[in-house]
Amino acid sequence: MRIHDSLIGAALLLLSLAVLWHIQGFPPAAGQNFGPALFPGLAAAGLALCSLALTWQGLRSGQPLLVLGEGLRSPRRLAAFAIVIASMAFYILLADRLGFVLCSLLILTLLQWACGVRLPVALAVAVAATLVIHTCFYKLLKVPLPWGVLQRFAW
Repeated sequence: MRIHDSLIGAALLLLSLAVLWHIQGFPPAAGQNFGPALFPGLAAAGLALCSLALTWQGLRSGQPLLVLGEGLRSPRRLAAFAIVIASMAFYILLADRLGFVLCSLLILTLLQWACGVRLPVALAVAVAATLVIHTCFYKLLKVPLPWGVLQRFAW
């Protein structure tokens, strides 16, 4: 299935506008010239500009809005899409109980495996990515990620 660039651009523009609207309620940081809304705001503004360019390019192309192709008929691709949706639901429902580290390891391994990566490689990449993501968010950005069942091993 191929979705027209102007439709994707419009959806991304709506997402960026929603983020820009939402961050207006973020409280200012005490003693700093910038607050917690700065980086999400910059990312959303960049996304808005890129989505406008994508929408404009799509409108100028003259292509049909929706084209069904091979991907929609492939069971492997449909399964990979279903796994992506199930992974999001899994994280939302179980992240507090299992913790970020376990959820991330399971999800990243499964997503890579569903996309055709061999299991040993998928597991190695999932471990490395989980450790890097956790370190960046938990240690550097001070985002309180859930520990879940690994609470006693928190570092």
